[in-house]
Amino acid sequence: MSKTTNKVAFITGAGQGIGKAIAERLSKDGFSVAIADFNMDTASEVAKEINENNGTAVAIKVDVANQEDVFKAVNQCVEKLGGLDVMVNNAGIGPTTPLESITPELFDRVFHINVAGTIWGTQAAVKAFKKLGHGGKIINASSQAGHVGNPELTVYSGSKFAIRGITQVTARDLAPLGITVNAFCPGIVKTPMMNDIAQEVADNAGKSFEWGMEQFAQNITLKRLSEPEDVAACVSYLAGPDSNYMTGQSLLIDGGMVFN
Repeated sequence: MSKTTNKVAFITGAGQGIGKAIAERLSKDGFSVAIADFNMDTASEVAKEINENNGTAVAIKVDVANQEDVFKAVNQCVEKLGGLDVMVNNAGIGPTTPLESITPELFDRVFHINVAGTIWGTQAAVKAFKKLGHGGKIINASSQAGHVGNPELTVYSGSKFAIRGITQVTARDLAPLGITVNAFCPGIVKTPMMNDIAQEVADNAGKSFEWGMEQFAQNITLKRLSEPEDVAACVSYLAGPDSNYMTGQSLLIDGGMVFN
């Protein structure tokens, strides 16, 4: 494992699940980390754990759907940790959306958090990188569902396809500034959000939670669900120097659900 020192990473949605695992892994890699989340209780707990394990972390409250709030949060990160080198736009929500149940309010909520949040995070990172006088890395959370549409996830899958497109466009636009942009695409990960999705699918079908999870897990080549740490390892590569010549890519880390 290559050790990164004197670098700062800002991770949205880092209070639980994949975001928490990313923060913990990047801390082990040598980054100072900003634990950015809407839930300050969980964010503070993650930051406390990292600091107790000889890392450097601060908890920062952020509503990624709010552009002004994201810029403010990134500024706080730079002030508290002394810089910014990696932006991880990880925060997202994934409600099940049977087609006829989709409302304008639900669509707006998912796209403001998942898609607009990624754009605002990218804007804020670029502004910070420019002010600091160096390039950087932007890492976005797409999904296996951003490569192949998943049942009853019209809005979520749509948002994750959009993030792949945003990743490609911004990679082209930001390359002259020394900024790379890539995405990671998890499959079925053991997180609170995934459990909620599986439960909703099961409830809609009148089946058990286990049946709901199996609908997503049945096509995994490696025959096991992903741990958050599996995904964090992929993000570690994207955040570190070994990926310096990679940009515009969306890496599948799904146990072999989608083959490109």
